[in-house]
Amino acid sequence: MKNLTAEVLEGKRLTAEEGVRLLKNADFYQLTMLADAVRKRLHPEPVVTYVIDRNINYTDICISACKFCAFYKAPEDRNGSVLSFAELQKKIDETQELGGTQILLQGGLHPDKPLEFYEDMLRFIKKSDIHIHGFSPPEIFHFANLSGLPVKKVLARLIDAGLDSIPGGGAEILNDRVRSEAAPRKCTADQWIAVMEEAHNMGLRTTATMMFGHIETLEERIEHLDRIRSLQDRTAGFTAFIPWPFQPDNTVYAELPGTTGFAYLRMLALSRIFLDNIDNIQASWVTQGAKIAQVSLFCGANDFGSTMIEENVVAAAGVSFRLSEQEICSLVKEAGFIPRQRLMNYELINN
Repeated sequence: MKNLTAEVLEGKRLTAEEGVRLLKNADFYQLTMLADAVRKRLHPEPVVTYVIDRNINYTDICISACKFCAFYKAPEDRNGSVLSFAELQKKIDETQELGGTQILLQGGLHPDKPLEFYEDMLRFIKKSDIHIHGFSPPEIFHFANLSGLPVKKVLARLIDAGLDSIPGGGAEILNDRVRSEAAPRKCTADQWIAVMEEAHNMGLRTTATMMFGHIETLEERIEHLDRIRSLQDRTAGFTAFIPWPFQPDNTVYAELPGTTGFAYLRMLALSRIFLDNIDNIQASWVTQGAKIAQVSLFCGANDFGSTMIEENVVAAAGVSFRLSEQEICSLVKEAGFIPRQRLMNYELINN
């Protein structure tokens, strides 16, 4: 392990095999010390960023039926719903009144809505002059399947209608053994990567995520990181990486033990070390709570994520943390850092 430690401190890139060794064998102090060193190399100023936005789930109706999801409703479920434009407008107005600069727009894979429905939604939202960070790769791949159009054409039409950037949702673990077991109706790992690569090539910036702590192996987690890093080498389109732990309650995997805060911080630290070409690593206070997120600032994270004015998917699994902008700033300051509001592309707002 001494050789690996020296290599990381010298700025050398870890191989996938070395990443597995580090995750399996390094003690907590070693991992977090290395992650903090990488963070300070990339971000020498003691600044921690955050964004004010709202997660709007336009529908909970979904044909994917992922085993790890407690949010979706089957198409035949009478309790499923689609937000009206009036409901959308109310949510957008509330967001902007709180200083919000963007909305995170995601929803289930609805079986009946045509591409035009999503174009109309984007055009309606754009009337409010707000950044739309919307439609994860599984959604875009679903739109392509339903419309019979190639992904590139779908993206072009969504961009024309007002799409500004793409969230990294739906990645879970980018390994097809895991995906075929946990989410067999969702796009494959290759298809997720292909949507992101096409988006990057068309000028869209995106984030990347990983949901870990369910049925994957440690090797499959590193495979996921390696695929993200390889795509970033090709396109430089990812602005940030957000690892977050699976929440088992109210899902098919409810009997799984879940992920401890300790295990989350180890994975966060390994992500910062391994992803040497992605500038920003985001803390997951939505799943871990304020104090673990605060500790994560010493384990590789340089971004506190979103104020998340509204969040429904994680809440459906029984986890519901809430933080205001003032609370985020206080937590960041208490940890010895300077809070700064940002936009999706990490441009700082003068505040």
